[in-house]
Amino acid sequence: MVQGAQHAPAAGLFAMLSAQAQVAPADPVRRGRPITLPHDHGAHLGVRTEWWYATGWLAPATAADAAPAGDSGLLGFQVTFFRSRTGLAASLPGRFAPRHLLFAHAAVTDLAGRRHLHDQRLVRWSEAPDAATGAASTTDGRVHIGDWSFRREGAWPESRWLARVPAREFGIELALVATQPPVLQGDAGFSRKGPQEQQASHYYSLPQLAASGRLTLPGQPRPGPSVAGRAWLDHEWSDEILHPEAVGWDWIGMNLFDGSALTAFVLRRRDGSALWAGGSFRAGTPGAASRSFAPDGVAWQPGRSWRSATTGARYPVEWQLRTPAGSFGVRALADAQELDSRGSTGSVYWEGLSELLDAAGRRVGLGYLEMTGYAGALRMA
Repeated sequence: MVQGAQHAPAAGLFAMLSAQAQVAPADPVRRGRPITLPHDHGAHLGVRTEWWYATGWLAPATAADAAPAGDSGLLGFQVTFFRSRTGLAASLPGRFAPRHLLFAHAAVTDLAGRRHLHDQRLVRWSEAPDAATGAASTTDGRVHIGDWSFRREGAWPESRWLARVPAREFGIELALVATQPPVLQGDAGFSRKGPQEQQASHYYSLPQLAASGRLTLPGQPRPGPSVAGRAWLDHEWSDEILHPEAVGWDWIGMNLFDGSALTAFVLRRRDGSALWAGGSFRAGTPGAASRSFAPDGVAWQPGRSWRSATTGARYPVEWQLRTPAGSFGVRALADAQELDSRGSTGSVYWEGLSELLDAAGRRVGLGYLEMTGYAGALRMA
């Protein structure tokens, strides 16, 4: 943790500050607001919650290709930076008022070593752009907490994202290079998350990123061996994302080996029924348009589950998924990929490397499955 970061009391601090964030944003989430890049890669300080989320699969650089033949040497990675507005600017004016909390989560799944490693950070931020402990740019994709960083560089639209995470047990140093245009999720980037219009986010994805760099595992000298693979980047910001009946969600972002990209999500009620669903599909052919899914076009059917010995939560680690783009199987490549982030965001969730299967059971893609609300109802704001 960086100096000044919070430890176990973070869950209570996060809840207290989020409860005070009742301030009307200068640029609210609304239908019809255009997504303008690269400016919207930056932070949107007026809204309550925001994240930059990168996941992907990696293999030894000499063996990686667009469709790995098996799981030998296969690794998964997650790097996520969060921002939450505290609403304390009016009551605590001045340069050093904690206007935002910045969080970061990082994880590595090592299939060969049968281990899942993760780390987290949290720091208060006053909005000072030069704050050494942590800051986020409002004009482009640049965010850091101490020596953890995630930033975009290069002339738009040709660009690459650089992730640097010297965690306690592992290290991530990756370049994620865009090979396709962004996917604007929902209605041109306005993504509904519930039956009411205000339950929405601005949301776009960068699928099929060419990933390369170095990943260091415990016992290896830094920097670690060269790796390469494919990655996915989501950027999402919102004022109110969860309906009162929602306890959590299930989500996938899958890079298919033919260059296609599949997103699907469902928000669940406490009894497991679907409150809202959505997603998108874009074929891998050059110039293909993305197709958004209506809520009734997506259905998640859980299969085999896994119980965490740490939290007692039970997660479906195999799914059958029906979408307008076809029916698929989703299967975790390792069961134990739970992240206990009670030291930062105050939540527990499952986030892990998974495979996408076609109707015949053949692997057609790799990506990440995310499941929240299984260790207790999730509260984003």
